[in-house]
Amino acid sequence: MTTYPTQTPYGVDPLGRPYSEKSKVVAGILRILVGGLGAGRLYAGSVGTGIARLLTFGGLGIWALIDGILFLTGDDRADSKGRILRG
Repeated sequence: MTTYPTQTPYGVDPLGRPYSEKSKVVAGILRILVGGLGAGRLYAGSVGTGIARLLTFGGLGIWALIDGILFLTGDDRADSKGRILRG
């Protein structure tokens, strides 16, 4: 079972998981608009995947578009610390 710090400046989700300072909407828009550069992944803290996207130009744009849409429609998107993105 994961324990979270008692201070959650951005609140908690209905399951009691703390929200991140990062925004789900910002990350999704970054993934759609500049996903070929890995910006959305880097913003959310996925450095390794962000660099892979940068080196492949987001799968020539295909990964970027699909990733952005799936990201915005998904429920549990977390940052590099496992906190749920706000939004």
